[in-house]
This record gives sequence, C-alpha cells and structure tokens, in this order.
Amino acid sequence: MYDEEEEGGRVIFAEQRNIAAAEKTSLVSVGVDIGSSTSHLVFSRLRMEQRDGRYVVAERQVIYDSDIFLTPYTDQQTIDSDRLGDYIAGQYRSAQLRPDEVDTGALILTGLAVRRQNARAIGELFAVETGKFVSVSAGDQMEAAMAAYGSGAVVNSKDVGVVVMNVDIGGGTTKIAICDKGEIVGLTAVDIGARLIAFDEGGTVTRLEEGGLFFAKEAGLNLALGDTITTENCEAIAERMADRLEEIIALRVPSAKTEALHRLAPISWRGEIDALTFSGGVSEFIYEYEENEFGDLGPYLGRAIYQRVENAGYRVMPPVENIRATVVGASQYTIQLSGTTIMVSDEALLPLRNIPVIKPGFSFDQQDIDQNDIANAIANALRRLDQSDAGQPVALCFDWLGSASYQRIDAFLCGVAAGLRKHIEKGHPLVMVCEGDIGKVFGIHAEEEIELGVPIVSIDGIALEEFDYIDIGGMMIASGAVPVVIKSLLFPGSTSLGRS
Repeated sequence: MYDEEEEGGRVIFAEQRNIAAAEKTSLVSVGVDIGSSTSHLVFSRLRMEQRDGRYVVAERQVIYDSDIFLTPYTDQQTIDSDRLGDYIAGQYRSAQLRPDEVDTGALILTGLAVRRQNARAIGELFAVETGKFVSVSAGDQMEAAMAAYGSGAVVNSKDVGVVVMNVDIGGGTTKIAICDKGEIVGLTAVDIGARLIAFDEGGTVTRLEEGGLFFAKEAGLNLALGDTITTENCEAIAERMADRLEEIIALRVPSAKTEALHRLAPISWRGEIDALTFSGGVSEFIYEYEENEFGDLGPYLGRAIYQRVENAGYRVMPPVENIRATVVGASQYTIQLSGTTIMVSDEALLPLRNIPVIKPGFSFDQQDIDQNDIANAIANALRRLDQSDAGQPVALCFDWLGSASYQRIDAFLCGVAAGLRKHIEKGHPLVMVCEGDIGKVFGIHAEEEIELGVPIVSIDGIALEEFDYIDIGGMMIASGAVPVVIKSLLFPGSTSLGRS
C-alpha cells in the first residue's frame, strides 16, 4: 500500500542497498501516548524525499486523531490493560487502519503512568500489537522533547527566530523544554500536574498522589482520600503549584522545595526567553479552548498559570498542538533517515530490541590508532553502564574522524574486538553505529578481515548518546531499509516524589 520505509521513537532509516532511484517515499506512523490522566493516538503519513543523498521529511500529514480517553486503572497502582486495549483497538477501527498497515511508530508512557506496576509490560504488549515496528519508550526526557516538537516550539524557534520555552502540563508531571534555532538546548520535568488530586462530582477525593499531598500541605490543608475538597481548596493548591512553576519558567535557581519536585536536573541554560508555548491537558484551559471540568485541578491550575504569565509580560504563542503535542511528536517528529551504506551479515538476526548504547571517549586525532587505547575506552564505557558482564549485546556508537585507510580501520576494529571480547565470546552480535557515512566499510572489514565469528550489524548516519537504547527492525524486502528507533527506557521503580 505504501513504500517500504519505517519509523519510530527517534526513528531512523538505515539502508543496506542503494535506493537512489527511490527519490520519494512515504510511510504510515502511529504515535501512542499512555499518560497518567489521558491516553490518545495519532496516525500520520510522512512523505520523504532524497536531498543530498539522505532522506528528509518533506511533508507531515495527520490522517486520524483519536478520541481522548481517560487512562483506566484497576487500582491506584495498576493500569487496566483490558480497557486500554479495547480503546486502542477501537481507534484503529475508527481510523480504518489495521496494525499491519502501520509501518512504524512510538508508544510512549508518560507522566505518572510510567510509574505504575504494569507500565513496562503494557508498553511492550501494545508496541507489538499496534504496527509492524512500533517501539515502546518511557521517561521524562523523551516526553519533554516530543512535546516540544509536537507543540511547534522547536520549529518556531528556527522559523520565527525566537527562543521558545514549551511548558507541557499534564496530569502528573510538567515537562519544560527551551528551543533555540531549531534545537532543544535545555529541558527538565517536575512533579506538577492537574491530576495529582482527582475528585468526583460531589468533591470527594478519589485520587491523591504524593505530589498532591505535597501541594495540599503547601496550601495548609490536611487532605486524605475520601475527604471533601472545596473550590477554595482547589484554588489554593493550584496557586502553590503555579508559584513553583513560575520559579522554573523564570529560570531562577530553584529553592529547596522546588528542587525536590524535579524529576530531571534543573535547567542550567541561561538566556532570554522570547516566547512561551503551552501544551498538555492543562494548556486547553490556559488558551481557553476547554470549558468542561474533569474532576481535577486542570481549570484552576490553568487560570493560576495564565495570570502569572500575563503579569510577568511574557509573549505567549499559540501551539501547533495542545493536549496532543506529545503524541504528535511521537508520530511525526521522531524520524531521520540514515546514510545508504550499512551492513547486516545475517538478516535473521533482526529485529533487535532494547540494546543499550555505549559511547566510549575515542580519540581519532592521530593518524595512527592504538588498538589498546580503543579497547580501554570500551572497557571504561562498559563499566559506566554496568555492562561489563556481557549479559546482553550493546551498541557501540562512535564518530569516525580522519582517513578511512585499511590500517586505521583494522587497528580500530582490533581494539573493538579486544574491548568487547566477553560479548563476542558469548556470541552476542557486534552492533556498531557510526555517525559518518561509512558503516558498510566497517561491517565488511569486521566480517572478512577480523573474522569475529559473530553476526555483525553496522549502520551509519545516526548520532547516539550513552543511556540511549535502540531497536533495529527487520530488513525491508524491496529497499533494504532498516528502521532504527532511538529511545529512553526509564521506568522508575517507585512512585516517590522527584528524581528516582
């Protein structure tokens, strides 16, 4: 139905065969956001073109926006997988799409939902069921970035030429990203959200997270499940939340109490903020797009934040997407296409999932490469990520500099073989990810000259960082394209406030 590419988390296409003739292609992508308050899907069609030998996204088109669904729970700590599955299946029917017609995408667990007992299992289950190659991702950093893309803050910072701060306020957490010249230059996440406290039509508290207790005490309230919460109580709690958020938006050095709310390190970037955009569920109230109440602090928090922003004189820009910013970011703004030179020695090896990334501190300044230095750098990187026991394969990421002579490549790969000796002895595949456009050269040399005796996957055109994970999908029959998803897998072990 569509041409033969794929996409996902931060997704990238690597190519084995030369597909220069395929100057244009398209794919169907899904973004699934399972959040602490709401869950939703967006289906998009992405059209790509070759420019200067690489694919770029030429057009993004939303083809179906799902209904907004209150994330169901069987109890305070467990997501109701049956009801959530019925909802997702129903949205596919409404979109008139089958999972096998969805090329790729990303399922992101966000906010407090990622802290639930069965979050990881639900993510993996639905990632398999929602398309050919859909990847599960979790963590505040990924969510903050996706919201910044989906809201349009990243694009506006480039096209309008302003520094934009996007503030994504959801049910359990608030994610903040600063965008400058089309790049995210700072981000953080804090335990501030509209559904930290929820209540029924009579005002009886039905949900009370640890962060809700924190802000209730800040407002001088002793709140418990089953208590009655008044309008005045909601306003007082929302004011305390807005106080903390105002401090963060202003890029002040956080007070001790604000520091305790941070799920990521505070933003260290300092400079002038030209404009604000808001996304997430609470943004619907800030921009007065929503009038209904949903048994939480949403309207109160929206009003409190807007009042502070107006008083401070910030320029507020409308977002491209509000409540759907994260899911649109996952569906549309997570794709790159790598170079056209990769090597996969055994296609049956794919797909590979959840491969941790190591990025040793290689130095390629000298013409002669010392293989002992390469091996030592790899050993140090393995220790940093607790991967020295070779319990699973790792992805070796590097940025090659200098000439690609036989001698330099051979010395480098001999060092790689020594540094990953335990992994190779256990039969793990050698996975190499090079930022430069020479992945095939390394793969062939490793197979034919070094003779490691293990499968080799060597791809290029991709930049990774330590603590990333990657998924590598199966080879596409017609083009030889390999989808690569770069993602986060930060599933907290508890529901405790602040950084875990």
